[in-house]
Amino acid sequence: MKLTWLGHSGFRIEIGDQVLLLDPWMTGNPMFPPERRADAIAGATHILLTHGHGDHSSDTLGLARELAIPVVGIYDLMSFWAEKEGIQTIGFNKGGTVRLGNVEVTLVHAVHSSSVAGENGPIYTGSEAGFMISHQGRTIYASGDTDVMADMKIFNDLHAPEIGILCAGGYFTMDMRRAAYAANTFFDFKTVIPCHYRTFPILEQSAAVLKDSLPGVDVIEPEVLVPIAL
Repeated sequence: MKLTWLGHSGFRIEIGDQVLLLDPWMTGNPMFPPERRADAIAGATHILLTHGHGDHSSDTLGLARELAIPVVGIYDLMSFWAEKEGIQTIGFNKGGTVRLGNVEVTLVHAVHSSSVAGENGPIYTGSEAGFMISHQGRTIYASGDTDVMADMKIFNDLHAPEIGILCAGGYFTMDMRRAAYAANTFFDFKTVIPCHYRTFPILEQSAAVLKDSLPGVDVIEPEVLVPIAL
C-alpha cells in the first residue's frame, strides 16, 4: 500500500489493484507543483470525492474526462454529473459499500457542508462524507472534512481502520487537538496522516499537537508527492 499526498486533502492511494485519487485538487492548490501533475495521476483507476467544495472537487470533472475513469461519491452529485456532464460515476450513499476491483469502499458520515458556487449563491451538492477503503483486512479511514462526532466509535467497531487520514487544520474542520481527541477516543490507529492543513495561513501549520497527543501512534506529517509505504 502506498499513499502520496497531493497537498491539502488530496491523496493518491495505491491499494490492491487500484490507484485511487482522493479529492485531487491540483489546479490552484498552492502546495501542488503543476509540473508533477502527470506523476500524480498516472494509472489512476477512480476518483473518490468526499464533497462538493472547490478545494476538493474543482479538478474532478476534468480528470474524469481526461482519464476516462469513474468518480465515486454521494449519489445526488454523482447522478447529477452523470446526467448533465456525461462522465462515468459510481453514486451510492452512507453505509453503502462498493467494490472497485479487489478493493472495498464504504461511504461513511461526516459533519461539514457541501456546495459549489453558483450565479445566485451556493448550489448544494448532496451530503458530505468520508470513506473506508479496505483490502485484504487492512483499512484506511479518510475522514473528509468533518468535526469530531460520536459516529466515529461505530466506524471503528465496524471497520477497525488501522490508518487514519484526518482533516486537522482547524477553522473549517477539526483542528489538531480535536483530531487527536477523535483518534484517542474512538479509534485504534497504528498510523495517522493529517491533512487539510498548511495550505493557507488560516490553517494550522504544524502537527506537533497531534504527535504529542498520540504517543503510541505513528503520526506522519506528509510531504507533497513523497510516497508513504505502509
